[in-house]
Amino acid sequence: MLRLNNIEVVYNKTILAIKGMSLEVPKGKIIALLGSNGAGKSTTLKAISGLLKSEGGQVTSGYIEFNGEKISGIDPDKIVQKGLFQCIEGRRVFKHLTVEENLMAGAFTRKDRKNIDADLERVYHYFPKLKTLRHRASGLLSGGEQQMLAIGRGIMAKPKILLLDEPSLGIAPLLVKEIFENIKQINREEGTSILVVEQNANVALSIADFGYIVENGRIVLEGPVESLMSNEAVREAYLGLSKEGKKNLREVKSYKKIKRFV
Repeated sequence: MLRLNNIEVVYNKTILAIKGMSLEVPKGKIIALLGSNGAGKSTTLKAISGLLKSEGGQVTSGYIEFNGEKISGIDPDKIVQKGLFQCIEGRRVFKHLTVEENLMAGAFTRKDRKNIDADLERVYHYFPKLKTLRHRASGLLSGGEQQMLAIGRGIMAKPKILLLDEPSLGIAPLLVKEIFENIKQINREEGTSILVVEQNANVALSIADFGYIVENGRIVLEGPVESLMSNEAVREAYLGLSKEGKKNLREVKSYKKIKRFV
């Protein structure tokens, strides 16, 4: 459904942030994009969703294709209408609006108004806590509740692909587990493809089908989740299974032996 073909992203016409990025999101799959802070994960999502423009960024090479159509350079609202929705890092809810008003905002670009009430109930099915809080101002919610709201707002846009940027950021571990179980349930029941960006490799790989690891704006490793989790370099660098603590792949002794999975 979604293909990035050798894209490069430049900020302010001077800073090269993404260097030849290629990845795919098949229909109905969960894909994890992993890497440390500053590796280029969020920039990749913004390139897909069209939000780069607002930050002085631009795709200068390669192309992004969704359902066979090139979408590089298209305005964000048009991309949402085509079926791509990004939940931005840090949740970014409208704090002065109620929970339900935030959810309805997610359906702003939709034309099938008669189905919106049913979809609202679907969101409450996945996140029952939001229903009990539906009249509360969103700024009064906890971080975990706001993350549920952000994902729920994404569902209201009726996306074919949901882009999730660091959904575990700043959330208590128990709520992280619950939210990722919800993400898996949404994928299974709705058939929504999901591209999730995460620093927490353990939780992302627990629900994903396939993973990519990015360092310094480049994909350095990719493969089915089972292959990544059994790879010693990945286990040492990203899963915390090292006596010396986490390192990036270039610091792992076996780095030179790593080959991409096909």
